Amino acid sequence: MQRIPSLLRRLLPTLLLAAAAAAPGLARAAYPEQPIKMVVAYAAGGGTDIIARVMAPYIGKYLGPGASIVVINRPGAGGGIGFAEVANAPPDGYTIGFINTPNVLTIPIERKAPFTWQSFDLLGNVIDDPGNFSVHADSPVKNLAELVAYAKANPGAVSYGTTGIGSDDHLAAMMFERAAGVKLTHVPFKGAAEVHNAIASKQIYMASMNIGEALQYQKGGTPLRHLGQMSASRTNLAPGVPTFSEQGYRIVMASLRGIAAPKGLPPAVREQLVNAVQKAAADPEFQAKAAGYFAPLRYLPPAKYEAELREAEMGFRQMWKEMPWGENK
Repeated sequence: MQRIPSLLRRLLPTLLLAAAAAAPGLARAAYPEQPIKMVVAYAAGGGTDIIARVMAPYIGKYLGPGASIVVINRPGAGGGIGFAEVANAPPDGYTIGFINTPNVLTIPIERKAPFTWQSFDLLGNVIDDPGNFSVHADSPVKNLAELVAYAKANPGAVSYGTTGIGSDDHLAAMMFERAAGVKLTHVPFKGAAEVHNAIASKQIYMASMNIGEALQYQKGGTPLRHLGQMSASRTNLAPGVPTFSEQGYRIVMASLRGIAAPKGLPPAVREQLVNAVQKAAADPEFQAKAAGYFAPLRYLPPAKYEAELREAEMGFRQMWKEMPWGENK
């Protein structure tokens, strides 16, 4: 009888080591064991914030029973603050966030940044929202030709709001200035909700914002007139709004809004998150709710999402050489 305790004593160190080695695997198998933080790099009430809050419960649903996702806003620096928070978080699956183009691509081009798009594990793209110019319905301007005429007659009087320097809204306006030979006055904000408030109160003359966001604010009661959408052809969201190309300006610009995590997720956790995002994006109930907010869905799996980011980055690097943007541009 004395041999059993002696044997256990000899085996105890081995058993403890085996248990310690198994513990990380057991933790991964139980993922998620705590709430997941979803970072939105823009202010509450904007297009990214709204789709994040609509989608978060569905991602949680497909992660499994008890999974919860908490949306937090980290606005500022054109999205740079929020993107950096996601990129620099522990790669354990408990911090994810939306990354927006072009900002996630243009910020590291224009200045030193603590991230590039390669700093993330891509989980899937969700939104593809074309750019657009909107004025208050009281404005006499009804199309791009009239906007150009007004801007030429009143140099610098056309102020326009965007979600920040280097955003798709800002770059599109710069391209328009160059193509039309006009000078506009840029007023950057921390998010689309602030741009909306400024155009609603006539603090700015024009809002450069995505068409889905503009339609949502219009539905909410803000009297807006949309001058043109920056898609290759008219979208189903706004079939009555002509494209820039139709009006003589070959400007195509949109914002991809996808979900990412810090680089280096455990493979099993990454697979769970990718699958949950894909299933959430395909959920009919989620799609119906997104349509109610004029959110133009376009799911891309990680590999295709990566290919689009890589190609877009090359284009923006070329644009930086030809037409650099920045505080004084």
